[in-house]
Amino acid sequence: MAKDAEGMKGYRSRNQDGQLRDKRDDTHMGTIEKQYGRDFEVRSDMHLRTFLEKNHVKSLNDLMTGK
Repeated sequence: MAKDAEGMKGYRSRNQDGQLRDKRDDTHMGTIEKQYGRDFEVRSDMHLRTFLEKNHVKSLNDLMTGK
């Protein structure tokens, strides 16, 4: 399996149309923090969906890029 585009971290699975799959909403923030080396100062068992809703962020990508 080839690595994704330059600047992408690791390998990401894709939908049949080639678009990157979204991160599951029930992923724990502790997993996100560990995977991306960031500290969001929240409980590690908080779900990604809850964090995004509380902070009015549309997606994990927007969170990571600061959009």
